[in-house]
Amino acid sequence: MVPVTYAVVPSMLARMPFDAEKDLAPVAQVASAPFILVVHPTLPVKSVKDLIALARSRPGQLNYASASPGGIPHLAGELFNGMAGVKMVHIPYKGAAPATTDLVGGHVLLMFNNMLSAMPHVKSGRLRAVAVTSAKRSGAIPGLPTIAETLPGYEANGWYGAFAPAATPRELIAKINGEMNRAMRLPDVMRRLAGDGVEAAGTTPEQFGSYLHREIAKWGKVAKASGAKMD
Repeated sequence: MVPVTYAVVPSMLARMPFDAEKDLAPVAQVASAPFILVVHPTLPVKSVKDLIALARSRPGQLNYASASPGGIPHLAGELFNGMAGVKMVHIPYKGAAPATTDLVGGHVLLMFNNMLSAMPHVKSGRLRAVAVTSAKRSGAIPGLPTIAETLPGYEANGWYGAFAPAATPRELIAKINGEMNRAMRLPDVMRRLAGDGVEAAGTTPEQFGSYLHREIAKWGKVAKASGAKMD
């Protein structure tokens, strides 16, 4: 099982020990997890439109935290910068926990955070949720708008997928794909995922391969434009 980082690494490292698209065969995308754009409550922002206006009025003065440089929460901010025409400064941390702690404490202003880390603080009022990063609203928090509703085409999801060695017979990949998709549709599995803000995906190997190709190209452009690097 491989996370979305698999699609980011080729753009971040000068050398890769393998070709991400040639040496492994996609089996299935099994789950997708949007992030939440959250801000400290003292920031006068209640919508994506508010954030864009504030960031444009204060270029280089707003900062956003992430769990590490080069991860999707980092690049989600760089994608936002590029699409909104703003300049927010990235502050990297060694993990989501210390980043969230500093956000709650007001030492940083905002963050593209995972639901599991963010929602307890949102519910307590220590953070304000502004939007989700998925293309469509999340079933876990359907009342929260997407960033794409203000910036059409914006999407920055975490995801998990299964791969096999490139030489794996197609009939075996198809069989594994069918079993994985069946398991992901089980009510207990879907409920458990939903509780963590994760949605079961379920794709054919071909669909997952196409999606992976688009993700590698997309995040490669973001990394190049922003100069983002991975530690």
